[in-house]
Amino acid sequence: MYHFRKAGLALLTMLLLSAGSAFADSLTEQDVKNFISSLTELDSMEGELADLTDEMNNDYDSNNPSMPDLEHLFSDAVGRMEGHPQFERFEEVVEDNGFSSAADWGATGDRVFRAWMAIEMQGQSSASRQEMAKAMAEIDNNPNMSAEQKAQMRQMMQGAISMMEQVSQAPEADIRALRPHLDELRRVTND
Repeated sequence: MYHFRKAGLALLTMLLLSAGSAFADSLTEQDVKNFISSLTELDSMEGELADLTDEMNNDYDSNNPSMPDLEHLFSDAVGRMEGHPQFERFEEVVEDNGFSSAADWGATGDRVFRAWMAIEMQGQSSASRQEMAKAMAEIDNNPNMSAEQKAQMRQMMQGAISMMEQVSQAPEADIRALRPHLDELRRVTND
């Protein structure tokens, strides 16, 4: 019995240490620069990758009519691209821009996006939460909406609340790494 408890304690310690190191990683300014550079190059290849983009958009629209998972926006996109004939070309571009794989690029994009939203929402979270709580109460008390409509609206509001909570958990180190490059990221994504 003692050996099982000792082995269990050792296993638990190893798991906690490895989990701690996984969460300790943070974005670097180089990660952000590489991500922006990859977006710029991918945007310049819009015609070459048009079939991939069209297929992804059609697949997302038909399979998931609800709000996208904003916490995994880029990694989910990479997952939807896998198996497409143009995926290899996409992966070449992200690897040429400093990423070990498309999955690495997706995970970095998720962190960049979360840090970006955290910067954009700074100072708004408590007021926004109050507004959402008020809107939820109005939905619940609206006699002109069916139970199905109310449930749908509640689900959308819960998605927005969940997104705000995810954004508020963006690591401060990620925010610091992104902040000097925010204008360039905005420019690239608006183009």
